[in-house]
Amino acid sequence: MPICSSSPSDGADARSRIPATDALLAVPELAGAAERLGRHIVKDVIITTQERARRGEITPDEITNAAIGSLPAYATSLRRVVNATGVIIHTNLGRAPLSAAARDALNVAAGATDVEFDLSTGSRARRGRGALAALAAAVPDAQDVHVVNNNAAALLLCGLALARDREIIVSRGELVEIGDGFRIPDLLVSTGARLREVGTTNRCTARDYADAVGPQTAFILKVHPSNFVISGFTAAVDVAELVRLGPPVVVDIGSGLLAPHPLLPDEPDAATVLRHGAALVTASGDKLVGGPQAGLLFGQSQFIERLRRYPAARALRVDKLTLAALEATLTGPPPPVRTTLETPAATLQSRAEPLAKRLCDNGIDARAVPSVAAIGGGAAPGVSRPSAALSVPAALAAPLRSGQPPVVGRIEDGRCLLDLLTVSPGDDETIFAAVLAAYHTSNSA
Repeated sequence: MPICSSSPSDGADARSRIPATDALLAVPELAGAAERLGRHIVKDVIITTQERARRGEITPDEITNAAIGSLPAYATSLRRVVNATGVIIHTNLGRAPLSAAARDALNVAAGATDVEFDLSTGSRARRGRGALAALAAAVPDAQDVHVVNNNAAALLLCGLALARDREIIVSRGELVEIGDGFRIPDLLVSTGARLREVGTTNRCTARDYADAVGPQTAFILKVHPSNFVISGFTAAVDVAELVRLGPPVVVDIGSGLLAPHPLLPDEPDAATVLRHGAALVTASGDKLVGGPQAGLLFGQSQFIERLRRYPAARALRVDKLTLAALEATLTGPPPPVRTTLETPAATLQSRAEPLAKRLCDNGIDARAVPSVAAIGGGAAPGVSRPSAALSVPAALAAPLRSGQPPVVGRIEDGRCLLDLLTVSPGDDETIFAAVLAAYHTSNSA
């Protein structure tokens, strides 16, 4: 039987029928996308699609529809991800997911806004006054409050404004690395302050601090080791005892718990620390507060004012979007971090079981299993939450991550667990469809 083959001229003819880039940019759907996403993004999609046709992956007649189908939903390269890891505050996935109220506030603040303008008088007003008022109301024990762009910036500002060319006393057991190689001692030394380390890694006493206090002491720093736990033969000094030594006490509570929470009994909170006499408290806004990335400062008016008026404060200030989202987080309904933390395992199990059954009915090895979730994000180390997960074959983990939207779980005991504690109930159908699509992708590979 003769073998039929296309002649070389067939490929050349196909390539000659590839539409020109400008012609494709004039197609109404692509022209509209260029207005919404930007001409550069749409042009790149068109060129990529033309290259596919030149390689013979699609025909010239399929280019237009293929280009339209390849357009991104948004002009940003960031993608929405379904967090099914069971880590409530996942740093690599953006930490705290914002509440619906905070997202609405971002839309309000996206255009022209009265962030620093008094509409009643037509004159300049205090920047972010609404967010600052909400923060002060959330922690009434603070005489004053301030906001910078993250907790590291809050500590940096404390060092610059209060301790330049002077000493900061800190326990050796609290010289914390905050992630990605950044270390608190290096941060503080960069301000021009000198660190006076006291105690040992596992034990530090009031006498250690008292012996170090002198004329050059700017403040005593107490850092909550929020991303690790030291147990066994240990000793630490509480805030009230440090305050009695005389110098101002600055406390980095890290994870941003504003008031005591029954599920986090060992996590320091801003209100309690201030009642014990701390001069300043620093915290993160995108952890247990459940808001946007921000460094929150609470404390005595004299110190907050010194930080606010320090020249570097301008370089560390937050934008209108952060102010809007922070205010809405504090004044609106409980953010997802709070509701997630308080969700009973039985509720999650009741969601996992029908999902597993439906997937089994579609031929997928899926099971509803108990799980243990974590707070994450450098918050409440050692604290876990009972949860429930959808257990599917580990081979589905990669296609789940490459789906639309990507679903990120965790591998445990040779299975891929999709922990429902960190999945919004509204995303259960998304999980079902994603697993189904990942299964078909895996089987067709």
